[in-house]
Amino acid sequence: MSTIYKNNIKSIGSAVESFEDQEMFILFGDNAPDTLKDFCYCIDVLPVNETIKVGQNLVIDNNEYKITAVGDVAEKNLVNLGHITIVFDGATEASLPGSIYVEKKEVPKLVIGSEISIIA
Repeated sequence: MSTIYKNNIKSIGSAVESFEDQEMFILFGDNAPDTLKDFCYCIDVLPVNETIKVGQNLVIDNNEYKITAVGDVAEKNLVNLGHITIVFDGATEASLPGSIYVEKKEVPKLVIGSEISIIA
């Protein structure tokens, strides 16, 4: 297995739970706009080692989720801004260009220090 991406949650916005009922969460680097900051989990802006693709696995605190769709600008936004939305609905087509879609499972509870990685 190769690690394509790896990061940890640095801080948690005060309103992140507002997206739980929409089966998603938002990651953003330190430069999140003030209007979004409260809704995001903050991460460092880090490189991606390979292209993010359908069929790879998103791993959150040792729980694996199969990637089912990748938005057109998801990887670019992740690399440049640390910004990405993870959607847990199993969609096979990305309706939001900055999102990664994974198999339909319960959205995990993230805490400061939670590890997020993408593996192939």
